Amino acid sequence: MDSHGKTHQREHEDDVISPKPVALSKYSNRIELKTLLERSDGGARLAGKRVVIGGWVKSSRAVKKDSPAPPPQPSSAAVPPPPSTTKSNISCTEIIQSKMNIFRKLFDVLSGGGKTTYPIFDKPEITGQKATSPPEYTIYFLISDGSSVNSLQVVVDSAMSTIPATQLMSLGTCIVAEGVLRHPLAASAKHVIELEAEKLLHVGTVDPEKYPLSKKQLPLHLLRDFSHFRPRTTTVGSVTRVHSALTLASHTFFQSNGFQYVQVPVITTTGFGEMFRVTTTLDKEEKKHDGLSIETVKAAIKEKSRLIDHLKRSDSNREAVAAAVHDLKKTTDLAAQLEKKQKPKAATQKLDFFGCDAYLTVSGRFHLESYASALGKVYTYGPRFTADKIDNARHLAETWNVEAEMAFSELDDAMDCADDFFKFLCRYLLENRHEDMKFISKRVDKTVTTRLEATASNSLLRFSYTEAISLLQTGTTRTFKTKPKWGVALTEEHLSYLTDEICKGSVMIIHSYPKEVKPFYVRLNDDKKTVAAFDLVVPKVGVVISGSQNEERFEILDASIKELGSTSREKYEWYLDLRRHGTVKHSGMSLKMEHMLLFATGLPDIKDAVPFPRSWGKANN
Repeated sequence: MDSHGKTHQREHEDDVISPKPVALSKYSNRIELKTLLERSDGGARLAGKRVVIGGWVKSSRAVKKDSPAPPPQPSSAAVPPPPSTTKSNISCTEIIQSKMNIFRKLFDVLSGGGKTTYPIFDKPEITGQKATSPPEYTIYFLISDGSSVNSLQVVVDSAMSTIPATQLMSLGTCIVAEGVLRHPLAASAKHVIELEAEKLLHVGTVDPEKYPLSKKQLPLHLLRDFSHFRPRTTTVGSVTRVHSALTLASHTFFQSNGFQYVQVPVITTTGFGEMFRVTTTLDKEEKKHDGLSIETVKAAIKEKSRLIDHLKRSDSNREAVAAAVHDLKKTTDLAAQLEKKQKPKAATQKLDFFGCDAYLTVSGRFHLESYASALGKVYTYGPRFTADKIDNARHLAETWNVEAEMAFSELDDAMDCADDFFKFLCRYLLENRHEDMKFISKRVDKTVTTRLEATASNSLLRFSYTEAISLLQTGTTRTFKTKPKWGVALTEEHLSYLTDEICKGSVMIIHSYPKEVKPFYVRLNDDKKTVAAFDLVVPKVGVVISGSQNEERFEILDASIKELGSTSREKYEWYLDLRRHGTVKHSGMSLKMEHMLLFATGLPDIKDAVPFPRSWGKANN
């Protein structure tokens, strides 16, 4: 057979309806919609194939079988079909009934929108009662299964299900259907393929009165109260797929560059800053007085004693003096309780689960150093915790960081790695999540694609902390809340001005900070004033990657630990051991995944960049 004949045969085979469902996805008896809709032809060549699909209703409408039906629109109210022209005799009742949906939709818009669709149904069907001769409808669904930003139109006969059509059509209903793919019958259809369902294998209904999502687009901050449902929205679904792609890209980058993946502990005995303590010994009294220090209570005792002396000298009434004395006694008793708790601390620690103070980790780089000292180049990815009582658009109590550590490397090497890694993530999204980035650029931020392309192709600006301070001091007449002067930590306001105004939206790396503003373990530079640390800063977000060359010289690190206090010496002994035995120059970095996602999507608040945000005063689900 010649090539023309073979081509003709294949085209003919594509038009033949398959007797069995096409199995195109693993671990499920359904086909993922991205397999259909993200093909170069949009799935057109799969017409005639029998498939099983499953997903959740994004929008729906129903029309009588003798009425033409344009496809449903995902982001606007359904428009009723024009009346059929095939009938010559139309009763007055049918005319009124065909117009009712228009009035219902008009009322729905004027009243602020609603969650329920209102197709034209006879009263017995609406109430779930059996009608003597129930009308037959063709229901048009837009179904999404989360694998793609696109939705599939599914055409269902209302007689196919015993569930009332109004309940079947509710937003959020889960449907599993088997049928045949076909080209849409309507010439104006936006899709190149749709599913003509032959049977419904599963229907998971919702309660429209209690289901929190609606066809009307809800602001992201309102969706946070329903974090278990918000991934069903198109925006959050796209952001989640981008998040997943960034995670895969991170592993791909480090694995392809010779790094070994290492798991580091979430519970640690070392750290810095505000940390969450892990303990099993809190009793009711400790919980009651949690946060009170003995110094605070003793200061209150002195103040209350002075108050009593003042009341006695001013000839105050006996009741006021008695009340003050009683209050002083309660405070004195509280001080005694706190002192009693502090005395048997060693005994208490023996009873605690770990036998010592333990915390949720703020960084995995300490533990990575031990493996870098044996394997050369290592990385990890996991949750990090900070107990700072901050509630803003850039802070979470729980974040996920990608961290890397490299032996035989210095500050410039770490900055080069961060530069390459950041650009790789940008390119990966552009090449592998095109449809989601296209949607996000329409719905969230029009500049995201341009920003990613510019970052991936241009060199990142680099300058020292000293140069940054000079730019802030001489490059503007603007007044900052925190005056920029050498030795002051750069604030979000400083960084925003540098990226947006000085660098005109470019990504930059700032390095060589004063030792006072960076952790104790960062390597001291030769000038004895600065340390080998850097931050990769992006517009509108701030710091996305932090890194440093850590101190490999035992004497200098030992002196820094001593400055922390005598209680710190013991818990850092294992860290000092790495300098005692086979020390080596090493550097590394830490990428804040949620902040990277803010840069990649243009989301304004970090709480919308994670599935279940944890922040000060908030821990839903």
